[in-house]
Amino acid sequence: MATEQVAEQTTEKIQISAPEAETEVKTEEVQETAKPDPQTNVDPSGYTKPSKADANGIRAYTSFDDMNLKDQLLRGIYGYGFEKPSAIQQKAIVPMVSGRDIIGQAQSGSGKTAAFVVGALAQVEPKKRKCQALVLAPTRELAIQIHSVATQIGRYMDLQVISLIGGSSVRNDIGALQNGVHMCVGTPGRVGHMIGEGFLQCNNLKLFVLDEADELLSRGFMDSIYDIFQYMPNNIQACLFSATMPNEVLEVTTKFMREPISILVKAEELTLEGIEQFYIYVEQEQYKLETLCDLYEYLCISQSMIYVNTRNKCEGLARDMDQRDFSISMMHSQMDRDQRKDVMSKFRSGASRVLISTDLLARGIDVQGVSLVINYDLPLNRENYLHRIGRSGRFGRKGVAINFVKQDDTETLKELEQYYGTEIREMPDPTTLVEMFQ
Repeated sequence: MATEQVAEQTTEKIQISAPEAETEVKTEEVQETAKPDPQTNVDPSGYTKPSKADANGIRAYTSFDDMNLKDQLLRGIYGYGFEKPSAIQQKAIVPMVSGRDIIGQAQSGSGKTAAFVVGALAQVEPKKRKCQALVLAPTRELAIQIHSVATQIGRYMDLQVISLIGGSSVRNDIGALQNGVHMCVGTPGRVGHMIGEGFLQCNNLKLFVLDEADELLSRGFMDSIYDIFQYMPNNIQACLFSATMPNEVLEVTTKFMREPISILVKAEELTLEGIEQFYIYVEQEQYKLETLCDLYEYLCISQSMIYVNTRNKCEGLARDMDQRDFSISMMHSQMDRDQRKDVMSKFRSGASRVLISTDLLARGIDVQGVSLVINYDLPLNRENYLHRIGRSGRFGRKGVAINFVKQDDTETLKELEQYYGTEIREMPDPTTLVEMFQ
């Protein structure tokens, strides 16, 4: 839909908000020996039986209580707000706790972070003040988020969890490590530095987790990950998690994983349930700004994210929207740590309602209020499409993704539809959106 078409629509504002999470998970058929209630899968004693194993021999546990987790950890899980495990949590936590290598793939916003955090915390011995679990993430923001989740879920376990990220005080990191920690979450650069200098000892490590593994095992990080892995104990448990697992990444895993359990979703089965996807045809690049401003005139949006492909466009778009009196913030990789932390803090708190970003924030970042994602530029690689629009519709909430498409983008749009087996429809009359959120 061109700018002119948007301008002709009614000026009535339409509310797009993030409805409450729908966390109920359907229970699969179970063995009949316990004679559970067929509707609830619960036997008279209150025990929820795990489902029958799937084609890969993996069972799903539909209650955290049935995973044989420590009481303090369960208290942290429920205190964090979880009631029932998501699909990836149902299948990944128990095998991870048992020490199996894991390759876990699931839709963005499906609870992957909590899955490996719970799996890691369950194996940590609080009385042993040594680093026993190491989690790596590709960005500082994602590492900070994982650290926050681990700290909150593990708050009743008397554990020390630290983050090791670039831009933070090296002196403070060294001091924390020397005082003793149970779990480290960090980025490859800082973690590699702490290991190489001997401050982070790896001989007590039980498990090693790569979040957004497809990114960490790409060429940009591969050498750093290889160097870190050389310090790992021979019997280290390796767990990889991401929304996408390209074949080339799966091939790399054969070099350092031992008979991993694969919880994989084929590309065409990577559903984006709860996210309505649209495109707006824009004749020329210079028309995108007017189209964007028109959208914000018609739609009353709680919080939204706008993705562009370059730092220059990020800064330029932020400047243009600011001149038009939009309350916006922006983030890209060239900003320093304090700037990026301040931007994320304001956006999470709701002080800023529109965040313009490059693909730096395409992965893993969870902001509860985001209900709209706009691809001002279509992503340069198709995997990032899933990561980007997954910022809306997090963990069962509804969301909307709108893609700006020029003539030379039409083929890319078709490829995205084919790859994900989805339909990206032309943006309808804005009044249609009202029905989606009623």
